[in-house]
Amino acid sequence: MHLTRFTDYSIRVLLYLATKGDERATITEIAEAFSISRNHLMKIVQELHQKEYLKAIRGKHGGLWLNRAAGDIRLGALVRDTEQEMALVECFRDDNACVITPSCRLKPILNDALEAFLSVLDDYTLADLLEGRHTRLASLMKIPAEQL
Repeated sequence: MHLTRFTDYSIRVLLYLATKGDERATITEIAEAFSISRNHLMKIVQELHQKEYLKAIRGKHGGLWLNRAAGDIRLGALVRDTEQEMALVECFRDDNACVITPSCRLKPILNDALEAFLSVLDDYTLADLLEGRHTRLASLMKIPAEQL
């Protein structure tokens, strides 16, 4: 399975916010930290806000912050919420035209593999990504120590 950039960047945004803790962040600072297009990041932040992973307020006293504790954000749920299509092969799709589908055993095997993949991700939270790495991640993301 290949995760989309959208999911990858969603994880990065939430990890950045979790690293900052109670300090608010801006789309611009996150975009600069990861060298991501600000416009692309705006779409991601909007969806994460709609799905209640983060809070977003515009204006002078606005910013971004996590809407719930990092320990409450399961990676499996995040992947399910941000991936547009989980179809590993054509036979998973509604428009399946594969002629061997009625006799093929690949679909149930791949479905089991996908469920196992997501099940492992369900065992981890955003807080697990930070565990023992908070200071180093902050440094790599260029978050000043006084903002931690």
